[in-house]
Amino acid sequence: MWSWAIYDWANSAYATTVMAGFFPVFFKQYWAVDLSANESTFWLGLSNAGAGLLIALLAPVLGAIADQGGLKKRMLLSFTILGVLMTAALFLVGAGHWLLAVLIYTFGAIGFSGANVFYDALIVDVAEHEKLDRVSALGYAVGYIGGGILFAVNVLMTLHPDWFLLADKAEAVRWSFLTVALWWALFTLPLAGFVHEQGEVASVHWLVAARNGFGQLRETFHHLRGLKQVWLFLLAYFLYIDGVNTVARMAVDYGLSLGFDSTVLITALLMTQFIAFPAALLMGWLGERWSAKGVILLSLAVYSAVCIWSSTMQEAVDFYWLAAAIGLVMGGVQALSRSMYARMIPKDQAAEFFGFFNMLGKFAAVMGPAMMGLASLVSGSARFSILVIVLLFIAGGTMLFYVDVGKQHEAV
Repeated sequence: MWSWAIYDWANSAYATTVMAGFFPVFFKQYWAVDLSANESTFWLGLSNAGAGLLIALLAPVLGAIADQGGLKKRMLLSFTILGVLMTAALFLVGAGHWLLAVLIYTFGAIGFSGANVFYDALIVDVAEHEKLDRVSALGYAVGYIGGGILFAVNVLMTLHPDWFLLADKAEAVRWSFLTVALWWALFTLPLAGFVHEQGEVASVHWLVAARNGFGQLRETFHHLRGLKQVWLFLLAYFLYIDGVNTVARMAVDYGLSLGFDSTVLITALLMTQFIAFPAALLMGWLGERWSAKGVILLSLAVYSAVCIWSSTMQEAVDFYWLAAAIGLVMGGVQALSRSMYARMIPKDQAAEFFGFFNMLGKFAAVMGPAMMGLASLVSGSARFSILVIVLLFIAGGTMLFYVDVGKQHEAV
């Protein structure tokens, strides 16, 4: 169980240092220095959306492969190798080569997201049924801490490059990409050595796996047609979690477009990472004593207020306050969404329904970044681009408001 959970410690460094932190900064200030701020935002948004869309489309196929028996760990390690190599390759990209940086980043994001599909699937091989919640929470917990620790070191490298015998901040960022690759690879070793799957390895042609995956998807759609409240929740989740993912991926790029110093933005992101861990526990406690639905709606209201406020902010201290606000609600939204969904679905079909839930989560990294990038390019205003994300929170929250958890629970 610990070896499985430590993989979250390993790959969370990519999510924090590369995806949310340094890549947006370095892309604008080093690789894409000849592009306007709005053009670089467009390409960054397109890259995030493209990687998310590809993984979402492949999710049924990947799920089918994982279900064949004995292939989950092998596929996880394959995607991890892709992600590690692409992250290390960022170290080699020279100034001005923004298109190469985008391509390498996109393939790295595919490796990261693809590996997570199989990482989620492996939980049934490492935990007994009654311990699934505890083991899942363990993964989230060590992920927050592991990603935060390396990110803190990487931030220190950029603030004081001379401490690490580096020439300047640019060299420190490039070495940070390399440290993420090494960190990711090193802490994948426990999973590679000590996590064992149930069943024998099967050899399945990819066309057969694809047919099985899409067949399962059609079957899930058939079940969902008779579960109105579940379908309504999934639509709501798809919209608001896309907004949550977009804020996480595009916040630093947005701050740079407004002219904030990269040090301020990275420090704020690091602050968010460490606030999110205890805040997620608090939100879970509130969900038990109030309702998961009520806490999620409150969190979406906070996210909407953050986006509106961020369109008017002028001072660096405002960004710190915004980072703290996001940290308070970020972890709770995902945890409570999962528990609320679990109460609504048939217990004897939990694996099938959660597979669809996770696939929607992959799709929910597509629309927001594309909307934000396109809004910035068309309007010429970075401030307007953040406001379009509010539409996702409003639409998702409105649908969630009409979800009747109790009615659906009685039906199943």
